[in-house]
Amino acid sequence: MTIRVIIVDDQAMVRAGFAALLAAQSDIDVVGEAADGRKGVELARGTRPDVVLMDVRMPEMDGLAAARVLLDPREEHEDREDTLSRPKVLMLTTFDADDYVYEALRAGASGFLLKDAPPADLIAAVRVVAAGDALLAPKVTRRLIADFAQQRPAPRRKPAVQLEGLTPRETEVLELVARGLSNQEIADHLVLAEQTVKTHIGRVLAKLDLRDRAQVVIFAYESGLVTPGDR
Repeated sequence: MTIRVIIVDDQAMVRAGFAALLAAQSDIDVVGEAADGRKGVELARGTRPDVVLMDVRMPEMDGLAAARVLLDPREEHEDREDTLSRPKVLMLTTFDADDYVYEALRAGASGFLLKDAPPADLIAAVRVVAAGDALLAPKVTRRLIADFAQQRPAPRRKPAVQLEGLTPRETEVLELVARGLSNQEIADHLVLAEQTVKTHIGRVLAKLDLRDRAQVVIFAYESGLVTPGDR
């Protein structure tokens, strides 16, 4: 299946470079480009991409605001099909310079990618989020999520009650996902088959009404299950 992608970035050379790289892949089709968040939202609604590459900092409407508009489940849609076609959003960031990555993940973005990442990482990232997973590289995740969770704590919404619905094993898996471990690393740590770990993650998502690993991480920090800086 071909992955439909749009690129939203205010730098024309960045858009052109990303577009050329992605369009060269047999399974990726770049269906549009936009120079700011507002135009990106309009383009996404018109082209219905699978993945939106969204720069964080742009004029008119920044990437965070645009992501919220595209991913807000409360937004009214004309029909059920519009709701089901909501794209995955992959934020583009310069890491230390951008302090909204945590907020972007809370808004529903499927992850983030450093703008200076190797070309192969960009291609892999598009495929990962298109498949429904979250792009949370352990080295970046552990620092960014912990920092943003500490700097921008969100109001807790009865997390203890939600956690009570998980089994002890599911809680263990939830905590390890939040610490940035991959499925294979979790399997090795708990001495389980990787498929069993995937099953546990699926049950955690269903019980907590979360969409993907990114939201699992956010929930774990907001609920207090994982505390920034601890191990």
